[in-house]
Amino acid sequence: MASMPVQPARLEFMPDGTPFSPAFGDVYHSIHGGPAQARHVFLGGNDLPQRWQDRKRFVILETGFGLGLNFLATWQAWRADARRCRRLHFISIEKHPLTAPDLAGAQQAWPEFADLAATLRQHWPPLTPGIHRLHLDDDRVILTLVFADAASQLREVDAAVDAFYLDGFAPASNPEMWSLPVCKALARLAAPGATLATWSLARPVRDALAAVEFALERRPGFAPRREMLAGHFRSRRPDRRPPPGERRAIVVGAGIAGSTVAHRLAASGWEVAVLEQAAAPGQGASGNLAGMLRPLPSPDDNRISRLTRAGYLATRALLQSLPAARWSPCGVLHLARDAGHEAQQRRAVEMLGLPPEVVQFVAAATASALLERPVDSGGWWFPGGGWVQPPSLCRAALAAFPERITVRCAVAVDALKWAETGWQALAADGNVLAEAPVVVMASGVAAAHFSQFAWLPQIAARGQVSHLPATATPPLEIVLCKHGYAVPAVDGHCLIGATLSLYDDEAGERLDDHRANLAQLELTLPGFAAAIDPGQLAGRVGFRPLSPDRLPIVGPVPAASAAGINSRLHSLPRLPGLWCAQGYGTRGITWSALMADLLVSRIEGDPLPLERDLVDALDPGRFLVRCTRRQVRT
Repeated sequence: MASMPVQPARLEFMPDGTPFSPAFGDVYHSIHGGPAQARHVFLGGNDLPQRWQDRKRFVILETGFGLGLNFLATWQAWRADARRCRRLHFISIEKHPLTAPDLAGAQQAWPEFADLAATLRQHWPPLTPGIHRLHLDDDRVILTLVFADAASQLREVDAAVDAFYLDGFAPASNPEMWSLPVCKALARLAAPGATLATWSLARPVRDALAAVEFALERRPGFAPRREMLAGHFRSRRPDRRPPPGERRAIVVGAGIAGSTVAHRLAASGWEVAVLEQAAAPGQGASGNLAGMLRPLPSPDDNRISRLTRAGYLATRALLQSLPAARWSPCGVLHLARDAGHEAQQRRAVEMLGLPPEVVQFVAAATASALLERPVDSGGWWFPGGGWVQPPSLCRAALAAFPERITVRCAVAVDALKWAETGWQALAADGNVLAEAPVVVMASGVAAAHFSQFAWLPQIAARGQVSHLPATATPPLEIVLCKHGYAVPAVDGHCLIGATLSLYDDEAGERLDDHRANLAQLELTLPGFAAAIDPGQLAGRVGFRPLSPDRLPIVGPVPAASAAGINSRLHSLPRLPGLWCAQGYGTRGITWSALMADLLVSRIEGDPLPLERDLVDALDPGRFLVRCTRRQVRT
């Protein structure tokens, strides 16, 4: 499902200072005081803070983020409550979000929220379509922003919601927000005992909510409105997402996939045992000197385009929270290969309408200025992209929670066995290395060794990079892509590459591959490395786990033997407590943080950081469903 460009809200102020939307012809909040209205209507209407007290998790969904007032008031109330829930999730859908400067201008009117508002703006994402997850207050408050139309995007939200803030402009100004399809989507998301509150008493609103099993009542309103609407969900369906009981997990693999999963589990309060067969974290496919971080636009905004954009932003946020991780947001220039490719790049930027801080199309003259070398084509410029040193990211992620993460290296897991106490990770001699109710397989191509994962159609993609002495080439200040890629000097070497060969298990470096990397560089930057002898180069070989559809494999592991010809993805039997984070291919840096967040959210039963169609596209069970369907057709 292609995303529509985000159109920022246009903010104006009435003579009395009340913020006003000219697009909808309505005010953002009452002239009698925005904070007081938020507390009375939305917190009070949902019986908060009482309902979240002493709970492990509480989830709120808001239709219309606006100025962020309801979120700030809720965050402040949560902070002030000694009996607050352990983690607060706040999901807000906004079709026309404010730019950061407009948000800052509007929030100046509420000095009581100054500190919280400043923190919010520090984390405010670029206005790109899709879901954005902000980890706030030491990961105890999770704000999930959905920049899209509520009428269509609510179908893609995956959460169990305890309280609804039905905000937004009046039904007469914005009827789609209050339509029956929207209310049906809200009911689908409602957890047992869910409540709602809204200032609107319009008859169409009441009729639509009553039609989807919300029992409604009138309550005293906030001036000048005499009454408001509150309600609760009447359905008695069971809780679909109970939080896990014992929070202990084993992560097999300390590469970039396993390290980020362990980090996210620990941030959620889990005790994590990480088992790595190499002598240190970040070896194997995650052991390169540096790798590239950037999104990958496409005119049709396909799944890979959406995933790399979301992953790019998530990884940037993670890196900014880990000072020990080595990376540089020096920018990435992706030059077009030819005139046709240049036209395609230009069209993608025009059609997607992404903010310039995410991607720009630059002509050859601007590209030459960025490189400080002449080039004959334009291309994509990612000003926030750059390079990352994967081993340092692995180490930093694992070291962030020393009290919760235990790392054992040079430990080879030979098998996984289910026992009464949960999963056991066994050595070759049968000794138990670790045991826990939950296991996450993140060992890359080595996953095929385990019986529970042998069926995964994962391919080992051999890649060789070459290390050029920084003194042997002109200085390179930005990451460059065209035919292959080149990374600025890291530890005295400029990294170029990479070859890609399938069904190739040769671990040693090959002279021909160094020649191939240099040839690609010559096509990209003629004469840049002309004096370098490929026979004198060092480099590195890695085997990247690649899925047949080039998408990650992330989610609960199905019982392969139980799949039948009529299997559906959501009805596949799953092995209890067994999960995987596999198949990142050549985009491990870009996808790792987002996939870790997705996986742990699924384990926790939390709201998901991705749209449902993308979650399904990454599910390991997709291959079993496709396989059984092919069997039926033949």
